[in-house]
Amino acid sequence: MGYDMAGFDMTGVDNKPQPRYPFKFIQADALEYVAEHGHEFDFIHASPPCQKYSRVSGRSRKAGKRLYPDLVQPTREILWTLGIPWVMENVEEAPLINPVTLCGSMFGLDVRRHRNFESSIVILAPPCDHSNQKPRFRTLDSRRAGRLSCVVGVHGHLNYAGEFELRCKAMGIDWMTNAELTQAIPPAYTEFIGRQIMPYVQECAA
Repeated sequence: MGYDMAGFDMTGVDNKPQPRYPFKFIQADALEYVAEHGHEFDFIHASPPCQKYSRVSGRSRKAGKRLYPDLVQPTREILWTLGIPWVMENVEEAPLINPVTLCGSMFGLDVRRHRNFESSIVILAPPCDHSNQKPRFRTLDSRRAGRLSCVVGVHGHLNYAGEFELRCKAMGIDWMTNAELTQAIPPAYTEFIGRQIMPYVQECAA
């Protein structure tokens, strides 16, 4: 949605159905599709599954649970072959190269959700501004019971009436289920990146 707001015509690709995806959608293996059709697009944003790198999944692996594939390097290798601008997004622990970090506090949102972005072109980002996020939300951390949180927690199951609507507002998303919302990034992030990338795309098309 953020890229649409920045002026791009979006096509989404995923190996699972996405009935609430608001733009053109193709169900396919993303890596296979990009390898075959990536050159047909002006710009690509890739978000390889992050479970292998997330803190929670890391603890699960140590407990002998499901192992997740490392898709960052294969994704990067395919993207570099295309000769077009690209961005790859993932969690802070993922092995991205010279990424910039975006945070909800940069955009006046009531979430932090730090995410890293590696790109084939230079992307600039402001510093986090956590000081502007004041304690006023119910905390989901049992260790902080009775204290207010500075941000809305958008993870796990819903805990109280009205929480889903609060999560949607904090993220700037109103078309997803809660499960989808917990895996998403705010559209403000991709709009911010898209507005920096658009001049490169327009120059290449000129």
